[in-house]
Amino acid sequence: MGKEAKVDPEHERRRKGLERVFGAAPWLKPREKLHYRAKVFKSGNSLALRLPAGLQLTPGMEMELTVEDGVFYSFEPADLPKRKFDIAKVCGSANDLAFIEPDDRLFEERPLLWETLGKSGEDRTG
Repeated sequence: MGKEAKVDPEHERRRKGLERVFGAAPWLKPREKLHYRAKVFKSGNSLALRLPAGLQLTPGMEMELTVEDGVFYSFEPADLPKRKFDIAKVCGSANDLAFIEPDDRLFEERPLLWETLGKSGEDRTG
């Protein structure tokens, strides 16, 4: 059986506080980090790292390892091959489109909201 990540009560209290603060703006929420203890062992002429099954990685999955200052190690899945766009499927499919005429690019002047508010503010003070 694998060991579960240890949960620090102080860390949990801070996490809940941040969830309350960042609830309306999830893109500002810091990434959640879990800590696991893993074992390095010899595999042929290489070293291997035994990872917990809870990470939901699959055998044969290619990973990229990042080494920072020779001390900090992190890994993430290698980029999958990007899908290529086949222009041949759309080439010539919109041949009835026409360019926009220069006269169609002009807009009539209209009163802007902030100009209207500025004038009404002047009326109140003057």
